[in-house]
Amino acid sequence: MAVLLCLVSSNQSISAQEADKEEVIRVRTDLVTVPLVVTDSHGRRIFGLGQDDFLVSTEGHVQKTEFFATGTARVALTFLLDASGSAREYLRDQRDAAVSLFSRFGPQSQVAVVRFSDEAKVAVPFSGDLQQARAAFDFPAVSERHTAIFNAAMAVLQLLEKRKSDPTERRIVILTSDGLDTASTLKASEVIERARRDAVTFYIVHFPIFTPQDGHLAPRRAISGFRDLAEKTGGRYFLIGDAKSVLAAHSERDLSPVFKAIEEDLAGQYLLGFYPDDFPRHVGKHSIQVNLVKHLRNYRVKTLREEYTLGQ
Repeated sequence: MAVLLCLVSSNQSISAQEADKEEVIRVRTDLVTVPLVVTDSHGRRIFGLGQDDFLVSTEGHVQKTEFFATGTARVALTFLLDASGSAREYLRDQRDAAVSLFSRFGPQSQVAVVRFSDEAKVAVPFSGDLQQARAAFDFPAVSERHTAIFNAAMAVLQLLEKRKSDPTERRIVILTSDGLDTASTLKASEVIERARRDAVTFYIVHFPIFTPQDGHLAPRRAISGFRDLAEKTGGRYFLIGDAKSVLAAHSERDLSPVFKAIEEDLAGQYLLGFYPDDFPRHVGKHSIQVNLVKHLRNYRVKTLREEYTLGQ
């Protein structure tokens, strides 16, 4: 009887292991996600659409949508802070508003803080710790150094790529800077291409430096591609302040409306996901197309990811 019980127990253990093995095998790791926005003819965001309102295809082959989400349920947010310019003081005063934005995301969201001048340094790695993130906004000014905006932006993209996370996570970077890049070895187009490939959206908060020009104060021109980094990755560009505010003795710049606008912008984004099974799985790049069902064709779809790559 003891032998029989051992055999039964052994068989049960083997069956359980086989079941566990089968479950592991069935885990899918190739979900392709596509963030997108929908607007009307005036560029206004369209809210309230559902999964059945979208048609996803790869090179003309319709794919079954397996995942659908809206808003900010799961976000990896990176604050990319320019430590070399005058923006530092404004950021220190506005850290509560910045952290408050993150606190309104879903419980599975995480935040990181990266500071940069001539190179990028991680001040706070990804976590859900709001206090650490808040403290990272208070840092000493960096002087007599060059600024490398695009190199720093690429460093954040590389940081996000190394991050092990659910593919359904939205990846957002809020970049704050005076827009003056004196040291980048990378071009804006390279960063934008990488961001679009990895479905990362940049929001830019620009604190311009005002200088005399033709008898009045004018903002110094930001480096070419600075604004494009936001607008071509699905984010938004915010210009903070004007000549009048610079001349004011006690000028205060409230960033709460900016962070509120970012929150509302993210709330108007959709995230679709599919497993590329029904299409020949040849190695290489595959294009993605997203359309609306027929009765919604008067709206416009802007995908923030246009392709995916299948490896060996």
